[in-house]
Amino acid sequence: MDNILKTEKLINGLKGEIIIPPDKSISHRALIFGALTNSKIKIKNLSKGEDCVSTLKILEKLGVKYQFISEHDLILDSTEGLSAKEKVTLNCNNSGTSARLLSGLFSRCDFSCVLIGDNSLSKRPMKRIIEPLELMGAKIKSNDNKLPLEIQGTDLKAITYYSPISSAQVKSALILAGLGVDEPTRIYEKTLSRNHSEIMLSYLGADIKTGCDKEGYFVEVKKSKLTPKDIEIAGDISSAAFFMVAGAIVPNSEIIIKNVGINPTRTGILDVFKQAEINFSILNERTVSNELVGDIQVRYTKNIKPFEIKGDLIPRLIDEIPILAVLAAQAKGTSTISDAQDLRNKESDRIKTIAEAFLTLGIDIAEKPDGFIINGQNNINKSAVLETYLDHRLAMSYYVLSLINSSKMEIQGFNCVNTSFPEFLKLMNELK
Repeated sequence: MDNILKTEKLINGLKGEIIIPPDKSISHRALIFGALTNSKIKIKNLSKGEDCVSTLKILEKLGVKYQFISEHDLILDSTEGLSAKEKVTLNCNNSGTSARLLSGLFSRCDFSCVLIGDNSLSKRPMKRIIEPLELMGAKIKSNDNKLPLEIQGTDLKAITYYSPISSAQVKSALILAGLGVDEPTRIYEKTLSRNHSEIMLSYLGADIKTGCDKEGYFVEVKKSKLTPKDIEIAGDISSAAFFMVAGAIVPNSEIIIKNVGINPTRTGILDVFKQAEINFSILNERTVSNELVGDIQVRYTKNIKPFEIKGDLIPRLIDEIPILAVLAAQAKGTSTISDAQDLRNKESDRIKTIAEAFLTLGIDIAEKPDGFIINGQNNINKSAVLETYLDHRLAMSYYVLSLINSSKMEIQGFNCVNTSFPEFLKLMNELK
């Protein structure tokens, strides 16, 4: 059968230096905010994962031109602005970020569109952005709060919104809507979600401010003309996470992952590494386009301590939980992950599917409504065929797990990795 990866245990450890791909979250925003400058700008180190390409192709369909001048650098030309002469269908494919952020932007544009996606994206919840956008006056028709979304652009009004979940996608959708409204739109969160939108908009001169008061963390934005500036994108800590955990659990490993974004809203994995007493350090810390960047060195850690993930930590590492479950499987003791019920709404029900896979491998795991309880063990020696359910983060997490499994494994549907990280196996092989 095609699309099956056969794996076996790694004997000699991982050694060397790699540069991981550009950050996908920042890449989406560089394209969208760059398109709002109505000018030509250079975007350096753009992700070419399928999700970001979906955003780029949607912008192209609305009149934005681009030209790649190297593998990951391009000139984005939005001098003619965003427009459509008639109702246009725009395909987000598998990208939830494209669908949710662009819904906010298109709600205030002077055209109508229909956002569609693949089978997986069409099952994911959109109510979280539809409800607040409708409070601003947006005209959105949906399929029971799922894709397709039919959006008729209109004049919006400012609101103050208390988000029931801490979500960078919800926050960014409302920011993009608020950028077209004269009065300030303010969004509150109980815990601070990733803040790449705020950082990039500040870099581009938007009328935006952030803070924290008795109501929670807030961002406030109003109508802004963005200043054209070149944007450089850091490496993706969500992609680095797989190599970080591999370096920590595969014996005889010592690796350096270069040019990784270490924005504090994204570095929950580093807090977990500290809890687990992983041997790691941050080298060459610096700032690139207002974002913190560094090189992460990780060495094999024999006695990994159990850890707990919950509460305010969740928004800072939600995408890394599958690979951190692999880390927990190697800790000496019981690790718990709680408050992560949103994992059930990702490309797959990650709580259910991870628990199934671990039990298949003989790993002691108990599924909870909002996470797991994992009793770690050093020796994994069981052949298995694991199904990814076309979830790229599961596929890569299972691959890292295979590096310490004394028996051979098969990972079905491994090609889904191309959605976010087509270079994954190439970089792993460079370290072997």
